[in-house]
This record gives sequence, C-alpha cells and structure tokens, in this order.
Amino acid sequence: MTGRAQNLPRLDVSALPAPVDVSDNRTALAEVAAVVAAGPYSADWASLRRYTPPLWYRDAKLGLFVHWGVYSVPAFANEWYSRSMYLEASPSFAHHVATYGPQNEFGYKDFIPSFTMERFDPHEWAALFRRAGAQYVVPVAEHHDGFAMYDSGRSRWTAANLGPRRDVLGDLLAAVDEAWMVRGASTHRAEHWFFMNPGMRFDSDVRDPALQDFYGPAQREETAPNERFLEDWLLRCVEVVDRYRPQIVYFDWWIEQPAFEPYLRTFAAYYYNRAAEWGREVVIHYKWDAFAPGSAVYDVERGTVAGIREELWQNDTSLSRSSWCWVEDHVYKRSRDIVAELADVVARNGVLQLNVGPKPDGTIPDAERGILEDLGAWLARNGEAIYGTRPWTVAAEGPTRVAAGSFTDGAPTDFGPADIRFTRRTDLTGEYVYAILLAEPTDRVARVRSFAATSGLLERGVRAVTVLGATGEVSWERTADSLDVVLPDGLVSEHGGPVVKLALELEPTLPRTDFLHG
Repeated sequence: MTGRAQNLPRLDVSALPAPVDVSDNRTALAEVAAVVAAGPYSADWASLRRYTPPLWYRDAKLGLFVHWGVYSVPAFANEWYSRSMYLEASPSFAHHVATYGPQNEFGYKDFIPSFTMERFDPHEWAALFRRAGAQYVVPVAEHHDGFAMYDSGRSRWTAANLGPRRDVLGDLLAAVDEAWMVRGASTHRAEHWFFMNPGMRFDSDVRDPALQDFYGPAQREETAPNERFLEDWLLRCVEVVDRYRPQIVYFDWWIEQPAFEPYLRTFAAYYYNRAAEWGREVVIHYKWDAFAPGSAVYDVERGTVAGIREELWQNDTSLSRSSWCWVEDHVYKRSRDIVAELADVVARNGVLQLNVGPKPDGTIPDAERGILEDLGAWLARNGEAIYGTRPWTVAAEGPTRVAAGSFTDGAPTDFGPADIRFTRRTDLTGEYVYAILLAEPTDRVARVRSFAATSGLLERGVRAVTVLGATGEVSWERTADSLDVVLPDGLVSEHGGPVVKLALELEPTLPRTDFLHG
C-alpha cells in the first residue's frame, strides 16, 4: 500500500458479526400488510391522492439535509466515491490507487474504521441548525453505499456496529426534538442494487463473497431489481419509520423505476396509516414521476419551477455546488445565493431543504457554519416574509432569469436590486404583501414595479409601508411606474437584500341587514 493508506486502519473482516439472515420476510411483510389493511389509506393511488401536505410543513419553508457517511472519510470528488473508486477510467479510481492502494487490498469497506465521529455533538449541531432558522432536519439514514447510519436489525453494516459504534440517526433526531425542530430521515437505498457494480469488472473486494451483504447485488443499472431486493428495500424503509418515527421521509432517485411502483404504494399507505396511529401529519418527498401527483410532495433537486406551482413542492440543494458530502476542495455558494434561493423557492410555493456535509470527525466545516449563521441572521430580521407565508399574485420581477428544472444551480447568479421575490400573509390584523429584494440598492431606494399604481396587481390600496428590521416610519411614494421606498440606514447586509412590507387597506365594512324587517 502507498500514501495515506499506511496511516488508515483496514477493517478486520474476521471480527465482523455474522451476516443478518433476511431471507424469510413473510412475517414482516404480513405485519406491513396488516397496517395497510387497517387504513385509513390503502395501497392504491386513488386512496393515496387523498393525502394533503400538513400545515406545519407548508409553513416551515426551511429544513436542513445532512449528508454524512463513510464517503466523508476519503473526502474526494463527492458522495459517490463508493462507486467512482471502482470505475476504472475515473479520477476517483486513479486517486484511490495512488493514495490507498489497489481496490483488492484497500476497498471501500476499509474506510469504516476511520469514520470515528469522535467530535460529534448532536446537541451542538441542533443548536446551530436552529440558529440557521431550520424548522426540520433530515439526516441521511442510508446512502447508496449501503452503510446504515442507524441501528438496523436487517444489516450488520451499521454505524451502531462499526466505525463510531453509535446510533447516529437516533442521537441526532433526539437532539432535533429537544431543539423544537421536526425530525426526518432520508433513504437512498434503492440505488444500492447497482451502485457498486463497477467493482465486479476487475479484481476488487466487491467480488468477495463474504462481503456481498455490504456491496449488494452489484447488478448493472439496466437490470431491474428482483423481489428479494425490493422486499428488503421496503422493510428497511418500514424499519426507519417504526424505530424513529420521522415526520418526513425523503427518497432520492431511482425509485421511479417500474419495479418499485407497488412497493412505493405499500410504503406510502403504511407510513400514512402509522402516522394516523401516532396522531401526526407526515411528508414523503419524491422526484421525477415516482409517485402519483398529489399523493406526496414533489421534489426538484438543485432547481426550481416555472412561475407559481399550484401544489406545494420542495427544492433540495446544498451549500456546496460541487458535492453533497464533505470534500477537501468545495466550491461553496455565497450566503446571499442561499438567501436568494430561499426567497425564490418560497415565492413559487415551495420549501427549501438545504444540505450540510459534516467531516468524518463529527464537526461541521467552518465555511458551512458561517453560511448557516449568515442565513439565520437574515431570517432573524426578515423571517416574517418567509415563514408561514403564501405566494402572491406573481412570484418575481426583475431582469435576471432563473431556469426552471432540476440541476440548474451550478453557477452563481448575480442578482441585482431590481430582482425581487414576493410573498403574502393574511392574519387577524389584515393582509400584507412582502417584496424581498435580492440585492441592496446602491442609492438606498427600493423600486418595486409590481406595486405601481398602474400595475393592476394590488387589489386594494396601500395602508402602510414599512421595511422589516427598521424602526419608525419610512419615506415612500407610489407612482404610475413603481412604489419607491427610501431604505433606512443600518439595514445593509451583504448576505441578503432588504424586505419591503405593504399593509393593504382593510376590506370595507358593510352594515348588517340580517336583523332588519320589512
């Protein structure tokens, strides 16, 4: 071996516990079927379309995603290292051989002993997430690599048995509860059917029969998953639901493959029925066309939608443009990029799930901590325009266009003060519309064309104009071209623009006539 591998301990395979026998699933599947049969949901799309996203989720607007696993140890390229290190033509393959040695001597499993988490403090993480303004937290329970970050009864390859030897998911979710956030969990297990198959093409540890329960079927992507794998996938998802009671379950891609369809219906009915037993409202996130419209919450990865989507949706993205997990050379977004993305998503009737990637020792990188603190500082001043709001008549104005679709956040977008996003709120005191400027005007005047006297977008007159975070009155003028607001001093922030708040005139009060007699 060469390089860093001399300093990394290999996994002692002889000391592993025996593989878990999951060959007979009849009893477990019967228990799932009993919950589905009990209702109120059945495992068909007509029934599942009766689902409605909970109000708490609709109001939350911001959650945090946590990609943390064995892939954080090599910290090279991205969280797909467990696949790319076996792809012979990839940079990860060459890096692995040069750094750790050949894959038949030092394979992916050998990173597990170095995944120690010795500085992991779930309560400190939860406090940071809370300061960032997150309302829910979704740690990765299992990624494509097949290493469970929870205490699973269906695998010996878990953080509870190996590496840190602790129930990482359970510890973090307990801290999330104490910090008054909502617990969630994500599963990327579906892709494990094919994920490690490049290692079957040459002499690597993926071929070792003693490690098949870790490296998985390692089939080609073109091969549909078989019944044995699909049953195990379903029961692992059910296990996470029953052991940890997450109120959000996030699914990554590949579950849209036709073979998963009946198992998805079964899982959704099971989860929704269990939630009904708990007296809780829950959310399933899905991508592409894996679920029938209206049966769960649609997720767009690293992207947005055109206009205002009628149904609630979610954008999941990362603080980094280059990776979801910790790597050595991240290309991070700027804090103002994150604020702008949050405002854009909320204005389009969405929720933002923002990812962090901790280091293998259990610390969150300083750059990521800084962005989260900046986001929290902006929300502390301007959160009224985000939390609990609804879309306005239009989502946006301004010259800078944002492409709709997935994977559209690759390059920084330099928004100017003419780029604005809108939200609204109605409460017992009246109706309010918010204009969130995506950059600070250099002349200290916010100009909102959608609020112009001739725009026709405001159904009622303007009762008052304020700027969030400012004390006292502000100077403003409504003309045929725009609403112009002079921004008070002391609101300058490089992390996000100011927010103009309009209080609309109250509805006229009509005299009661129901008690009059002719």
